[in-house]
Amino acid sequence: MDSWLVTITQLPTEDPAARMRVLRTLESLGAAVMREGAYLLPDTTTNRQALEALADYVGKSAGTAQVLQVSATAPAQYAQLKRLFDRSARYEDLIKTVESLRVGFGHSDPAAISRVLHKQRREFEAIAALDFYPTEARSRAERALAETDAAVKKLLFSGTQSSLDAGERLTRRAWATRSPPWADRLACAWLIRRFVDPEATLTWLDKGEELPSGALGFAFDGAHFAAGGARVAYEEMLAQLKLGDNPALAKIGSIVHFLEMGGSAVPEAAGVQMLLQGAQRRSTNVPEFLAEAEKTFDLLYEAYYEPARKQ
Repeated sequence: MDSWLVTITQLPTEDPAARMRVLRTLESLGAAVMREGAYLLPDTTTNRQALEALADYVGKSAGTAQVLQVSATAPAQYAQLKRLFDRSARYEDLIKTVESLRVGFGHSDPAAISRVLHKQRREFEAIAALDFYPTEARSRAERALAETDAAVKKLLFSGTQSSLDAGERLTRRAWATRSPPWADRLACAWLIRRFVDPEATLTWLDKGEELPSGALGFAFDGAHFAAGGARVAYEEMLAQLKLGDNPALAKIGSIVHFLEMGGSAVPEAAGVQMLLQGAQRRSTNVPEFLAEAEKTFDLLYEAYYEPARKQ
């Protein structure tokens, strides 16, 4: 029968910061509270190492902590301890949130639904990381995410796309997309202004607002450059404008793809997401948001760009 690690602590009262750090560390490990000052975790190598390091920190912070190995002596006692780690309620809340997204099908922007779903996927991963004794609720949550993700992708890629006329001029044009701006639309706008049409006039349309006459649309259903197949609008723009051979632009495309649609994780994506969230919070309008976001994409491009070597 599994053994357990019980951490008995007396936390320093004169150092609130140290006390809070200890409590947050225990929470991040998924420890169950048995009573005040007593915390339970399954006995694993990872948990043991983390708790021993925490005990050392507590000792240096004028507190005391002991990490004890214990075993349940009866099946009923074991079951009782195991229930302390039941994550079913959190999975149920996640399932309700994911299923509620379907209410917005046909009404809300599919890209916005996809972003919320992506956030719920990260929430699932956070719960699962501390789910020491998985139940059927975990499988149902994973299934709900997969089914809703497939449905959202159908919404994203079922729309039509306008085509460009042969030889159509792409410079000194009016370009338009829809609000709200996020990774795909911001990346497209940056690509247009830096590599396609530096003198472009950008317009952000409200929901249902028609594309202005003569404008080129991007990153919405029916636009000249829209998400299609397995690509976000930014990737579609790279393909149509023959910019996909630029490795730096392609790498940025993989980040945008992950932020909008998920899929294969990109290490830099989390950092880019945080930068875009910060840019959004410090901006009072869309042009300011775009100006801040363009700095992020400029820096990414400079980091990825490798000049051709001289022969």
